[in-house]
Order: sequence, then C-alpha cells, then structure tokens
Amino acid sequence: MSSPLAERLRPTSLDDFIGQEHLVGAKGVLRAAIKSGHLPSLIFWGPPGTGKTTLAQIIASHSDRPFYQLSAINAGVKDIREVIDKAKKGDGLFTTKNPILFIDEIHRFSKSQQDALLQAVEKGWITLIGATTENPSFEVISALLSRCQVYILKAFDKNDLEALLRRAISIDIALKTKQINLKETEALLQFSGGDARKLLNTLELVCNHLESSQGIITNELVQSFIQKNLIQFDKSGEEHYNVISAMIKSIRGSDPNAAVYWLARLIEGGEDIKFIARRLIILASEDIGNANPTALILANNTFQSVVSVGLPESRIILSQCVTYLASSPKSNAAYVAISEAQKLVQETGTLPVPLSLRNAPTKLMKSLGYGAAYPYAHNFEGNFEAHEFLPNEVSGTKLYDPGNNSRENQIRTYLKSLWGDKYKY
Repeated sequence: MSSPLAERLRPTSLDDFIGQEHLVGAKGVLRAAIKSGHLPSLIFWGPPGTGKTTLAQIIASHSDRPFYQLSAINAGVKDIREVIDKAKKGDGLFTTKNPILFIDEIHRFSKSQQDALLQAVEKGWITLIGATTENPSFEVISALLSRCQVYILKAFDKNDLEALLRRAISIDIALKTKQINLKETEALLQFSGGDARKLLNTLELVCNHLESSQGIITNELVQSFIQKNLIQFDKSGEEHYNVISAMIKSIRGSDPNAAVYWLARLIEGGEDIKFIARRLIILASEDIGNANPTALILANNTFQSVVSVGLPESRIILSQCVTYLASSPKSNAAYVAISEAQKLVQETGTLPVPLSLRNAPTKLMKSLGYGAAYPYAHNFEGNFEAHEFLPNEVSGTKLYDPGNNSRENQIRTYLKSLWGDKYKY
C-alpha cells in the first residue's frame, strides 16, 4: 500500500473513467476514435489532475501497443531519439503497430526538443500523446501542433468529485477497513480545485490521521487538517494559485519586497517562467495602465526575454520587471473603461454607427451620407474639432475616467480642455 490513493485508484478502462463525458462518454469523440482504431497523434490540454496520464495509459492498453512515457522535466532529445529508434526497428516487440509515446508536460520541451518529434509523428513511426496544462497554441510549435489533434480536458465538477470519493471509500482496501463516513464533502471539494489527484490524496491523508477506526469526515476536520499540513501536502505545487495571487496582489499594493519574495517562491516551486511573465503583462495594463505606459513595454519585453534566455538567468529579468511594476504608480482606469464599455454594449446592443463615422468606399454610400460632416482632426487647429463619436443613444457617456496620479491627471486636464463639461472630467 505504499503508492498514493490516487495511483491505486487509477482507472484501467474507459468504463471506469469518471468525468470528461465530452471525450469518453457514450458519444465522446475520443471513445469513438479509440474504438475505430484510427487514433491520431494528440495533445491533452487541461488542468492538473483531470486524467491526462490515465487516458494515455488506457489508450495504450486498449490499442495493445507498446507504451513509452517521458516527462519533459527530465527527458531530452537523446531520450526521444532512443524511443524513435526502437519504433523504427520494431525492437523485437512489435511488427505492425506503432508504439505510443506519452510525453507529460510537453509544454516544457524546448523548440529543438519538439522538432525532434516531427519526422516520427509525420511518418507514423510513433503515435504521440502529449499532456499540457498550458495553452498548446503558445507552448507547442506550430509544425507539431498541426500534426496533432487537441483534446481539452475540463476540471472535474462537483458530481464527478463526489463520485470519486464514493468510489474510493467503497473499493480501496485501506479505506474500507476504516469504515469512512463522508458526512460532509464541501471542504474536500473546495481544496481540490477540480483536481482529482489532489482530492484523493487529501482524503487519504485525512483518513490516515483519524483517531478511531470508524472515521467521520466533516468540513471542520478537513479544514483543521489542511491548515496544519498545507506545506507538506503541496510542496510540489507551491500552492500554485495562492502564490501567484500573492505576487500579483503585492505588486498591486506597491510592495516590491513582498512581490519579489513571492516571485522567488514561484521560481523555487518550479513554476513555468512564461506563465509568470504572461501574468505580468496582464497586470501592467490592468493595474498600472496609463499611469505609466512604460510598464506594459517592459512587461512585454520581459516575456520575450525569458523565452530567449531561460532559467536560471531569467530570474534576474523577472525580478527587474516585478520590482519595477511594484514600484510604479497604479491605475486600473483602462481595466474599468473596457469593463464599463462592454457592459454598455451588452445593455444597449448593436447601436448604429453614426453616418459621419462610416466608411464610404462607393458613390452610393457617399450619396447616402456615409462619412459626411466628418471633421478630419488634422485639418483643425490643435488637431482637434469637437464632434459626436458615440451613437446618439449613449452620447456623453464617460467610460474612461483617468486615475488620480501624475500622468493621468495630465491626461484628465488635457481631455477637459478639449471636451469641456461633456464628459465631466
């Protein structure tokens, strides 16, 4: 019983697989592909603990093919080529069916490592199954992506997770002896975040520390246990979402010391540096915006730089960006503006574009008044002439309200000088 509960309960057939009905249900596209025997190379994209590895193993078993598994964390081009060479030679194990090569966390492979797979996939020497928690459009090279079918796995919903819990206490030998009574499940479900692996392993940890042989699981018990054992339980994940949230909130709160601490936690926890850099790009607009437009430029350059340089040196680039963003004046005016604009569009629908703003490429359109009375700003003093640019129904609606900081106060003053009281700047 040394293996974790999640491993002991790993399904071995599609009929035992819980969840992902859109893929493996009675009418699931993946189930149909497996039954037909015409399985393309594919990529599973979804959150942790949603069954990517399990499905790959079930596919290999159902297809009766040799199965090789590599992890992009510790495998390299040499390992890939060894598998491909075995596939080409047959390795004495098979003659008609190509093997399945499963690569976990394929998004961690470099371009050259992914390039090493191209010919083998194209020639059909192997059937590739990649698993990734990151968007393959960004993390998998286009040439390889075009040769693979992408299947999206969803986080397990409440019904799926509760079914997993019931299955665990009913069939696992170690848990059956404890006569577990799942009186409350909300805390277990909340902590799992839709991750089946985390759910089952948390259940096992709690059950292993029950004082009586007839264990009653309550929300209070689970919360108490998790608070005491959070660090030990989630070492590998470094509380992924909690830590990234702490870093973002520290930057937003203008504390570079806390921000760089949480950055270090992410790096030491093995977080994908591109994921960190993407979050910084979003923050640069959402929380700084026009208070300091250079922030977005630096954040975007940071992403490009970490992609080119990689670890360990990228930690310095990320540190520069994080401390700069944290030390920058803050404004969420751009974020609020687009949110309010979208809300207005949803409430008012597709209002007609004023005739003066319409394009008039034909004589008929011109005769109908398209583009008429439009004042070309550069023909006027100060490159400005007051005009109605919004639909009449929402005229005068102020959506962008500059923040209270040095740069945006200048913007506010400038806009007020142009528009007077129309937008009440």
